[in-house]
Amino acid sequence: MSIITLTTDFGTKDHFVGAVKGAIYSTIPDAKIVDISHRISPFNITETAYILKNAYKNFPEGTIHIVGVDSELNPDNKHIAMLLNGHFFVCPDNGLISLIASEVKPSKIVEINIHNRLETSFSVLDVFVQVAAHIARGGTLEVIGKLTESYKKLFELQPLIAGDLSKISGNVIYIDNYGNVVSNITEKLFKEVGKGREFTLRASRYSFKKINYKYSDIVDFSLAPELRQSDGNKLAIFNSAGFIEIAIYKSNLTTVGGASSLLGLDYRDSITLEFHKTE
Repeated sequence: MSIITLTTDFGTKDHFVGAVKGAIYSTIPDAKIVDISHRISPFNITETAYILKNAYKNFPEGTIHIVGVDSELNPDNKHIAMLLNGHFFVCPDNGLISLIASEVKPSKIVEINIHNRLETSFSVLDVFVQVAAHIARGGTLEVIGKLTESYKKLFELQPLIAGDLSKISGNVIYIDNYGNVVSNITEKLFKEVGKGREFTLRASRYSFKKINYKYSDIVDFSLAPELRQSDGNKLAIFNSAGFIEIAIYKSNLTTVGGASSLLGLDYRDSITLEFHKTE
C-alpha cells in the first residue's frame, strides 16, 4: 500500500481535490491518500513550504507527496520529481523545493518529461498522478524525467542579527487556522544569540518578556476555573515546529478573533527580539 499526500491551494468548494483523489484510486486502488492541506493561500509558495516541511517528516519513508500550488506548466515553471530525505515529491519547480530542502540536500531530482504524451490543462490531475503511480509501483525517477541537479531557488525572509548581538529582527512567515502568528525566528537562534539574557519581544505595538512552551502556561491552575480569566490573553510560545509564535489563548477567528486580527499582525510584518545588557 502506498501513502500519497496532497497539498494544494484548491480549497474544498470545487471539484479539483475530489477529481485528483478519484484519479489516484482509479490508478492505484489500494493507495492511502492523506490530505495535508487544501487551504494554502493561492499561489503562496512560502506558506506551502512551511506547512509541508513541518508535516512530511512525520510520514514513513517512501511516502509520495503531491504538491499542487502554482502548478501550471509553462517555460518558467517546469515540473519535477525528487527524492529527499527518503520521501518522494512531485511538484512544480517554482522555488518550493529550495525552501523545503534548505537543510537536507535532495538525493535525486528529475525534470518530468511525460507531458508530450498527455494533453492537459490540469497538471496535478493528469501528470502528477501518473508520476505518483509510477513511483508507487516501484518505478525509477529516470523513466519519467531527465536527471538534473538544478532547481529554482527562492530565499525565505531570514532573521537579521545585529552586529553586537543585541537584537534579532524577524518577520511573520505564516498565520495559522487560529490566527496565531508564526515568525521566522527559531528557538535555536534565540538561544544561540540570547545566551540566557533577559529580552523584550516586540510585535506591532505589543511586547513580551517571556516565551512559553505551551499555550496553557499562562493559566494559573491553582485558581478556581471561574477566577482564571485566561481566555483571550496574548502570549508568545516556541511552537511545535520550533519557531517563535504570537498567539491568543483559546482564540476563535469566527467570534473574538486571533492574534493576527486582534494584534494587527500580517504576513511579512516585523517581529523583533531585543536582548538586555547584563550588569
